[in-house]
Amino acid sequence: MALGSLLPELQPGGAGRVPLIERVARWAREKPDAPAWTFVDYSLDPSGVKITLTWAEAARRARAMAARLRQVAEPGDRAALLLPQTLDYMMTMLGAMHAHVVAVPLFSPDLPGHADRLIGAYADSEPAVVVTCRGSLPHVEKFLADHDVPRPREIVFAEEVDPALADTWTDEPIGFDDLAYLQYTSGSTRRPAGVEITHGNVTANATQLWAGWAPDRPTPELVSWLPLFHDMGLIAAMALPLYDGDHVIYTDPVSFVMNPLRWLELISERPGRNVYTAGPNFAYEYAASVVTPDKLAELDLSGLVTCLNGAEPIRTSTLETFAEAFAPAGLRPGAQAPGYGLAEATVFVSAAADDAPPKVIEVDRDALTQGRVVPADPAAGGERASALVSCGRPVGQLVAIVDPETRTERPDGEVGEIWVHGPNTAPGYWRNSERSQDTFGGELAEPGDLPAGPWMRTGDYGVVHEGELYVTGRIKDLIIVDGRNHYPQDIEVTTQEAHPAIRPDHVAAFAVQGEETELLVVVAERNRRVPLARLDLAEVETAVRGAINVEHEMSVHDFLLIEPGGVSRTSSGKIARAATRQRYLDGALPTTRARLDARG
Repeated sequence: MALGSLLPELQPGGAGRVPLIERVARWAREKPDAPAWTFVDYSLDPSGVKITLTWAEAARRARAMAARLRQVAEPGDRAALLLPQTLDYMMTMLGAMHAHVVAVPLFSPDLPGHADRLIGAYADSEPAVVVTCRGSLPHVEKFLADHDVPRPREIVFAEEVDPALADTWTDEPIGFDDLAYLQYTSGSTRRPAGVEITHGNVTANATQLWAGWAPDRPTPELVSWLPLFHDMGLIAAMALPLYDGDHVIYTDPVSFVMNPLRWLELISERPGRNVYTAGPNFAYEYAASVVTPDKLAELDLSGLVTCLNGAEPIRTSTLETFAEAFAPAGLRPGAQAPGYGLAEATVFVSAAADDAPPKVIEVDRDALTQGRVVPADPAAGGERASALVSCGRPVGQLVAIVDPETRTERPDGEVGEIWVHGPNTAPGYWRNSERSQDTFGGELAEPGDLPAGPWMRTGDYGVVHEGELYVTGRIKDLIIVDGRNHYPQDIEVTTQEAHPAIRPDHVAAFAVQGEETELLVVVAERNRRVPLARLDLAEVETAVRGAINVEHEMSVHDFLLIEPGGVSRTSSGKIARAATRQRYLDGALPTTRARLDARG
């Protein structure tokens, strides 16, 4: 079953065939004094210091950066962004895109938790230039000295680029097929790879996302804390303002983690505006878990039009918890918009942004393990049901549900691999032709009215039901025991609900190979709210094994309770099951039993 259609304005000759980066100059001419980007710096003041660039200022700084980069790099060279998330970061991205220098959006090496990703992405891209700031220089120098990575020809300090260089820059033609930047994947199932994002991809996806969010209200604004080195954060904060000349207010991820209510406070500060935002599932759960009645009374979320929820399996409990927590602050029932996307599609594929509460269907779990969506029997009381959240419909692109073996479409209601075709799909991975062909070279065996190819194979299982897309899980994460398919996220939910000593949304379920079939392993983080002195490991393990046996009719080969922070996560906050599995096999997980033994 296929969904979607292509946007006429993105076809050859269409009005949208102007590279997005060229609109910087347009908005600088048409609205020079209007705000373009505002960065909120909480490191200067806990209440936040707002620093704003107008469109005229942004255009001048971007052109100055373009001129500076071309002093030290040739078109096609890579420039690695190893600097904190500030206005300088955004201006560096725009400058590189002007200059035909291929940006590699990364981060300062002192950002915790992403060292392996930084090493892999930096080494793979072989940058000629590093762009950083003086404050990050010691971390950059240590990173270059400690690892076997290429030395850059030059280190450029973003805050020291002279704005007067803008006067020396002459715009150059930019083609839709020209490479804009390398978006390194988050590595949830394998090592990071650089997705080649062209100027055409960025232009198309900005158009699609804007159409999907349907911001037909005046003076829309975007509020974000998402990392700019991640696909959703970059496209939300960069492409949307470029598309229509609107205002973005953003901060950095660490400021959000330190106080997630800052995100909602920034939204609340925009009375009379129509605000859009986005975040992964865990962010909504996190914000709802820390809000207090006093803080809630200070918030006004009535201006929040759409909050896109994506980047990982969307839990129905999160949708309900967030809606209930912030309804008293004016959050509309239709504001939450579950969506689906991935770096290989630039980011955005589909969203349920119809100003209606998220659509959730209860399906028979046994039928789902066999690849079919069948409504659950209400008489069963939900014991044999799985909840699936609609991710809406694709915008400006085509989505097909395909049998990955036969390359034929699956009918409505049958699970298959999600394939995507559209101007937003990347041409390939950087210097990896074999993997590029495997991912981006999909061909339908019986295309019918659809294009035969090329289709981008997402590696995700999904299903179309009543005209909407539902994502059921990663193909590589699928657990197959005794010939039955089990989705790890279902097992993880069962696990976290089995005992209060398990930390919610910090569970990884995966398979290891046995002699005759795959074996289930469950790794769960300890909930800090249960004191170690009162923890009974045997009781927790018995509860988990029993719940999984009853709910999923399968046995647990091994269960590990580990210390908080022990489950690996990707840059977007998803559970990195493959990485956790490898650490399990290596015996490298910080088990709670070892912690208890050490205490004596």
